[in-house]
Amino acid sequence: MSLHTTIHLHNVPEGRAEDYAQWFDGKHQADLARLRGFLSADRYEVTPQQIMPDIPQPWRFLSVYEFDYPAPDIDLPALGPLLAEARDAGLIDDEAETERIHSYAMYSDWVSSPNHQKDKPLSGVSIILANFVAGREAEYHQWYDEVHGPEVTRVPGKVAMKRGRLTPLQIEPRRYCPGSDLVFCAQQTDDLLFTVKDFSARARGVSPSGVAFQARSSAGSFARTVHYFRKISGQDFWPGGVAYDGDLSVYPADFARPAP
Repeated sequence: MSLHTTIHLHNVPEGRAEDYAQWFDGKHQADLARLRGFLSADRYEVTPQQIMPDIPQPWRFLSVYEFDYPAPDIDLPALGPLLAEARDAGLIDDEAETERIHSYAMYSDWVSSPNHQKDKPLSGVSIILANFVAGREAEYHQWYDEVHGPEVTRVPGKVAMKRGRLTPLQIEPRRYCPGSDLVFCAQQTDDLLFTVKDFSARARGVSPSGVAFQARSSAGSFARTVHYFRKISGQDFWPGGVAYDGDLSVYPADFARPAP
């Protein structure tokens, strides 16, 4: 078996968001359940809070499909006709050719931090379409596995990470992807601005927690894009609060938002 994740970045025509949601939660989920290796499918919407706000967000929605394929070369293409169904029904707005479908062979399943409340749903996710410097792949993976992954997932509200590599086999429409690798992070927070701001503060060594990230590895390319999304599908939603195994009282009350 082989863990794979497919991300579908897309827009929906004006006035048809509810139609898409009903299709996704109804017929689409039923069709997915018949695919070999299917694990889960969730929908997300891009958030105003972004760590790199100047990066374009040309799509409003993200769908994430998780599989454990018996035979990826056989099974991965089976998702294509199910996504084409939405396109054929006029539920995808691709007038500007912004739709993206990228499939990844995952290096591992979720790697959680002590922040993770595993009995509760995620509030959202972030994705990095990432690259490593040529010739330094092993160093890049070691840095993520031993240093950066653990420190990122200890930020308040960040709870888990998994990563993967673009597969040679992709689903149509096959369009340019700016990163060879996916860095997929899970959030459990009702204050994403707080989480994003403390991530930035820890990276700069100025977090009220006193925690500072180690220097960024030069094996990681700066050619990357980062995008945050909130969960909008399913029956269960994050009940509130910021998942954190540390002491939130060290943060000033106006840390995320200036005092009125």
